Amino acid sequence: MHRAHPLGRAVRFACAPVAVAVLAGCAAAEPAEPAAVERQNVGRPDASGFAGLAEQLARSVVDIRTLRIGRDEAGDDQEPDLSPDFDFADRLAQPLATQARVSQVRDLASGLVLREDGLILTSAHVVAGVDDVQVQLDDGRRFAARVLGVDRRSDVGLLKIEAKGLAAARLGDAAATRAGDWVAAISSPFGFHSSVTAGVVSAVGRFLNGAGEIPFIQTDVAINPGSSGSPLFNARGEVVGINSLIYSANGGYMGLSFAVPIDLAMRVAGQLEREGAVRRPQLGVAMQSLTPALADAFQLPRAEGALVVRVTAGSAAQRAGLAPGDVVMAANGMAIRQPLDLVNLVGGRPEQVPLLLHVSRAGRALALRIAPEPAPAAPPVEFRPVDMPWRDGIGLSLAELSPGLRAQTGAAAGVLVREAEGAARRDGVQRGDVIVGMNAERVSGVDEFRRALGRAAARPAVALLVVRERRMAYVPVQLR
Repeated sequence: MHRAHPLGRAVRFACAPVAVAVLAGCAAAEPAEPAAVERQNVGRPDASGFAGLAEQLARSVVDIRTLRIGRDEAGDDQEPDLSPDFDFADRLAQPLATQARVSQVRDLASGLVLREDGLILTSAHVVAGVDDVQVQLDDGRRFAARVLGVDRRSDVGLLKIEAKGLAAARLGDAAATRAGDWVAAISSPFGFHSSVTAGVVSAVGRFLNGAGEIPFIQTDVAINPGSSGSPLFNARGEVVGINSLIYSANGGYMGLSFAVPIDLAMRVAGQLEREGAVRRPQLGVAMQSLTPALADAFQLPRAEGALVVRVTAGSAAQRAGLAPGDVVMAANGMAIRQPLDLVNLVGGRPEQVPLLLHVSRAGRALALRIAPEPAPAAPPVEFRPVDMPWRDGIGLSLAELSPGLRAQTGAAAGVLVREAEGAARRDGVQRGDVIVGMNAERVSGVDEFRRALGRAAARPAVALLVVRERRMAYVPVQLR
């Protein structure tokens, strides 16, 4: 499933497990000199295609499954406690007869193994605000993951699993990537594990309105829901980007995919691992690009520069004398053609190091000195994964409800279903359900569930009181 990106309804997160691969190329039609052949094959897979590379690279790509549980206040449309005798599916179609309205969002995505000790790189929008994250390796092993940090501005997220000896990916040089280079991805679109897609780089340094200062790598590699966070590989098997967005009118692939350059992603990941958050210098201004009409209005010869539209009170920009209507034309001698030029310049410098801005104000040229200041640090991610699961005898892998989940679900007690297999799955229990009771008993935690199940072992079935997506119902599970 993928969510709309703030850029607008046409640009969407790829939000699905994507993996790694490389594209197949065509042999030269005419013989060529050895030097010419070498030049032609730069950035192109060999004649065997990507099969060999895909087999090697798949070990460095992981599938990610997340669970996000939300809670809304109860509405006035709740039905009485007594309701007709529906089956399980029909009961969950009825409004809750409780005070809690619960919604559960499950997501699929991909990630990249950075280190053999279980450090995983993925997209921030995949793991931000989730209550449970599970990582599955290419060999089928599954681990609960901790979220070390997320940076929404660059769409970079960092996970950690307790594993050793993983196959870390080789990182490439995103700056050396050129339009026309062959690239590929390995992912799990729509849950199809380890799917290989390939194509070419369509453009580099592609800035998208609303996506901050990310110089995206644009490709025609097929990316679909389930591919967010997957690595983009070049023909040498090196990671050059992390797949983040697709441009789509219908939610599916339409030939435009965007990846965060790996060098930017790694800089952010380093800060997330060390501090749990990213701090960037800031000026304290809001800016917009100039159009020819705006250039005429502000008496400028060309539609170039960063137009100041707002100055934050007490900021470095206000202290330096910047005002709405100013147009920043250059900084430290470098021409500023669009606001992102200034954003990137500020972001790449140490805090408190002054900049000399050349500004146009009402047709007059000014020189202003400004020292970018540290942006307020976003609070580190407080991710408290649910306890390690206990597996019962009917196919349920259960975990305690964290305090956050209790607040979100409105349930004072209960257990979270991490996985449902066997009899429980057959009879309708799903991953993400919250079990709050068994038969006539309330269930406050895993130990109490275990004891209640033991007392009911002689019965042919038990009735589990389940909360799922704003609905509550008893689910009968056959014990024999």
